[in-house]
Amino acid sequence: MTPVEVDGWDNRTYHLGEEMTVRLPTAVGYASAVDKEHRWLPILAPSLPVAVPVPLAKGVPGAGYPFSWSIRRWLEGETATLDRIDALAAFAASVAEFILALQRIDATDGPQAGAHSFYRGTPPAHYDNETRRALAALDGHIDTGRAAAVWNTTLEATWSGPPVWFHGDIASGNLLVREGKLAAVIDFGTSGVGDPACDLVIAWTMFSGDSREAFRSVVGQDPAMWARARGWALWKALIVLAEKIDTDEEQAAVHRRVIDEVLADHKSIG
Repeated sequence: MTPVEVDGWDNRTYHLGEEMTVRLPTAVGYASAVDKEHRWLPILAPSLPVAVPVPLAKGVPGAGYPFSWSIRRWLEGETATLDRIDALAAFAASVAEFILALQRIDATDGPQAGAHSFYRGTPPAHYDNETRRALAALDGHIDTGRAAAVWNTTLEATWSGPPVWFHGDIASGNLLVREGKLAAVIDFGTSGVGDPACDLVIAWTMFSGDSREAFRSVVGQDPAMWARARGWALWKALIVLAEKIDTDEEQAAVHRRVIDEVLADHKSIG
């Protein structure tokens, strides 16, 4: 078996040949994703505009491996990087259309956001203490006053709508392209039913300028949703920057840029 990619932090995917992959959770916190995806992906797939993983079989713990695991149909495409995308604004619109299609799917009996989704889909306040610790650690390295103001706005922007489906990790590493266009969305391990604000984070992590505006225009959403989305983007960038600032200059620069983009976006809207 040849490892072909790591979907986020939670599992390793192996290519079994021309038609299949096997997904193996690497820690107990990610193990529940196998059962969730096995049940719900076949229900979600018919209503989505691009391909998603197709579960073929589910394995059980054994031979020293402690978790359930799954076999999926192979999806054609390459991880979305800027050099593989023909027109970034059109690509951003396609991602927005996928998010909207996901939100329109009947959420009845869907998995309510919680520990299995790493609390994506719940109020960002779940990560308040972690965010405050990161702000304290980054004092003197970024504008922590402005960042705290953005975070406080996030906490005030409560979700009052009905729960809808969210993916939980709409990021370049979970988007596949073929012939320059969006071809598939993978890794529904943090998906669930709740507040979909977390799915808008890609506005700052991958898009900018015209592509961000195209994404924002197509996906719509109200100002409170965008305030929570900025909070989700800020939380992740802060905690990773605090961890990497003295050890990984390249990663630190990536997350510093996201923080700067979020702060600028908040200022332009506010």
